[in-house]
Amino acid sequence: MVAGGDRREFGKAMVDISHPDTLFAGLPERFQAWMSHGDRVAKLPSGFKILAQSGGIIAAAANENKKIWGLQFHPEVIHTHHGKEIIENFLTRACGCKREWTMSAFIESTVRSIRERVGEKSALCGLSGGVDSAVAALLVHKAIGDRLTCVFVDNGLLRKNEFESVLANFLEHLHLKVIGVDASDKFLGRLQDIEDPERKRKIIGEEFIRVFEREAHKLGDPPFLVQGTLYPDVIESTSVRGPSAVIKSHHNVGGLPKDIKFELVEPLRELFKDEVRKVGEELGMDPHFVYRHPFPGPGLAVRILGSVTSERLSILREADAIVHEEIDRAGLMRELWQAFAVLLPIRSVGVMGDDRTYENVAALRIVTSMDGMTADWAKLPSDVLERMSTRIVNEVRGINRVVYDITSKPPGTIEWE
Repeated sequence: MVAGGDRREFGKAMVDISHPDTLFAGLPERFQAWMSHGDRVAKLPSGFKILAQSGGIIAAAANENKKIWGLQFHPEVIHTHHGKEIIENFLTRACGCKREWTMSAFIESTVRSIRERVGEKSALCGLSGGVDSAVAALLVHKAIGDRLTCVFVDNGLLRKNEFESVLANFLEHLHLKVIGVDASDKFLGRLQDIEDPERKRKIIGEEFIRVFEREAHKLGDPPFLVQGTLYPDVIESTSVRGPSAVIKSHHNVGGLPKDIKFELVEPLRELFKDEVRKVGEELGMDPHFVYRHPFPGPGLAVRILGSVTSERLSILREADAIVHEEIDRAGLMRELWQAFAVLLPIRSVGVMGDDRTYENVAALRIVTSMDGMTADWAKLPSDVLERMSTRIVNEVRGINRVVYDITSKPPGTIEWE
């Protein structure tokens, strides 16, 4: 029997290499890896040997004669140091692959594929205001030109002044044909009294499609819908290419209605966020778009725990705007993956002036990441956190306490819902 360890590992762990074979050639004997498991190895198969351990847990094993390697950690994520070298060793040393794939080659093949698939027909693109849908739109526009019409929907769940500013930026900088649609009443009406996060996502996903269907009908019913779906959306929404469980249904994957009338065009479906940003740079996108912080399709609905109301949306918008203002003021925007506020479904006792208060608690979620698959909480300067907390409590009526989320992904997700 081989000691496989009796503890779970989530997040950061140190890996010690005992056999620097093919996979670990050229790596230091000890490095940081990112874990997400509660598994225990009871016995290794015949012919396998332990290559690396983290504490008493087997982190890597192999049968080199059969060219089989098994890892307990995630080499593909940025928080695993030397992960790229491990993957490169596997591809070049074990598989004999050559490094020939480039972003320009991806763009060329993707545009050609879109052109062949869409033919002479037209398409609608659902813009979210983020880099993913913007890059998807540019790729499709490169393939079919003005036969693409983009729709940016105000679902009532956007950040402060988001609808007007994003719509102006799309028209001014990306030169796409964009229609702005105010459907906030429809979305908020359907979300009334809904607290379960999965139901929120599915309702929002369906309502987006209904808006696109109505707009498509006005435009002669284009058969294709372009979405900025990424591989992490697919991984978290469905059990795909493996036994991983559904983590949450993204509105554009698991949240889509079954009777959708469009054929989906998702040119970024197998890319991660950092790769999408490289495509955007290659396409000449403005850095303002390329490095914009991700914002979930369901918007503030998944940052309000519990029921979504106009009053709670207003409170959260003001708190969230302060977070972004202070991050920008500190010059930290490019260093961070996401920074936002979450409105919790609890109240706390406070004192303001001579009065007792009993108001909402806001949590700050500020993380570093490269692709969104893993993330670590940002070690912000204390004076930045202090300014955020002070301003939120002083300026936002309805919040009297601010807390800071220091959970990594895994075990947490970046969004709270």
